[in-house]
Amino acid sequence: MGACLGVCSLLSCVSCLCGSAPCLLCGCCPSAKNSTVSRLLFTFFLFLGTLVSIIMIIPGVEKELHKLPGFCEGSGSVLGVQTHVDCSSFLGHKAVYRMGFAMAAFFFLFALLMVCVRSSKDPRAAVQNGFWFFKFLVLVGITVGAFYIPDGAFTSVWFYFGVVGSFLFILIQLVLLIDFAHSWSQLWLHNAGESNAKGWYAALCIITFIFYATSIAAIVLLYIYYTKPEGCTEGKVLISINLILCFIISAVSILPKIQDAQPHSGLLQASLITLYTIYVTWSALANVPTQTCNPTLLVRNSTSSATATQPLTTWWDAPSIVGLIIFILCTLFISVRSSDHPQVNKLMLTEESAAGAGGEAAAVESGLHRAYDNEQDGVSYNYTFFHLCLLLAALYIMMTLTNWYRPDESLRVLTSPWTAVWVKICSSWAGLLLYLWTLVAPLVLPNRDFS
Repeated sequence: MGACLGVCSLLSCVSCLCGSAPCLLCGCCPSAKNSTVSRLLFTFFLFLGTLVSIIMIIPGVEKELHKLPGFCEGSGSVLGVQTHVDCSSFLGHKAVYRMGFAMAAFFFLFALLMVCVRSSKDPRAAVQNGFWFFKFLVLVGITVGAFYIPDGAFTSVWFYFGVVGSFLFILIQLVLLIDFAHSWSQLWLHNAGESNAKGWYAALCIITFIFYATSIAAIVLLYIYYTKPEGCTEGKVLISINLILCFIISAVSILPKIQDAQPHSGLLQASLITLYTIYVTWSALANVPTQTCNPTLLVRNSTSSATATQPLTTWWDAPSIVGLIIFILCTLFISVRSSDHPQVNKLMLTEESAAGAGGEAAAVESGLHRAYDNEQDGVSYNYTFFHLCLLLAALYIMMTLTNWYRPDESLRVLTSPWTAVWVKICSSWAGLLLYLWTLVAPLVLPNRDFS
């Protein structure tokens, strides 16, 4: 009898994996929106692929990848020219690129399948919100196939796809960061106004001071470690430009006209944007290909043995770890909530609707811990745009884990190109301009509602 019950329980789990999201909530989980559960599960797939990429780039595992049949064969082929180069130290780099390609292809496939889905009544919505076991099999199949892609020009071409995708994802990060900063400031000012407690204002001042103090300390360290009294002109110029721009946006945020148009605007948002800009500047300087101007430059030789002057290094450095943490937070942010600001919802194509309120009430009344359908009258987020965001996130994490490095023409050294430096710096400038626009837009376009 117990065996029969166990088999029935197993079959129930299998049916949930092949069915829709409502089955997948355990008894200890609260009832949740079907749209939220689906986004979290797709994000889990992305995190799973990221974890596999991290494992493959660990030095001990990287050395074992040569056992994969054909994985290192033809690795010396660049634009049709066959060379004979030992790729044993590049296996982790190759594996991460193929894992990134598999995840990008997976999300691109679903972005195409979900074009113009308007509600859960569309048959394709069932594919979006269910059949998770089969989706996992599709991801595994694409991943296995990706490892059989011949090198040729794959690495060089896919590098530029990664650069473009990473630039776009950094812009998405900046939009989310600006939205988070505005929401944070509004919440604390609202609490301070309701309770008449000065503690909220004190907390705002303390957090703002910490952000600015950290930014100033980071700028000083950047000047010390990434510049020299003679030379390193590029680093000096880039740090100085971003320092000046951060000072400008901080000053603009507290101008009387800006305060009249946006009472919730202040130094908290500016300090957070400044801190992120300094991080992006640090990340860019960590990719400067000049050893004298970049003490954190990683050098990977085409042999797995360490040289007398330059030991074999791992991919992990501080900017990559911080980038990985920001990546996790941003993807979770995209998955679990919509913005408090309608303008951001329109930009990110996310807007939680009241549809499905009856499903929530029914779930609460029945006492079942299940995901209820909240998209019968309209989707709460654009399925295609969501998958494109995850696609860009996959490309971003691929570039982050490989430090934006690529093999040189001789395939003997993985180098850091200036392309990575300028992409990151330009993204920081774009973010500062975007934040500046959120400050001055109500004055430039007084007839539009920016509340």
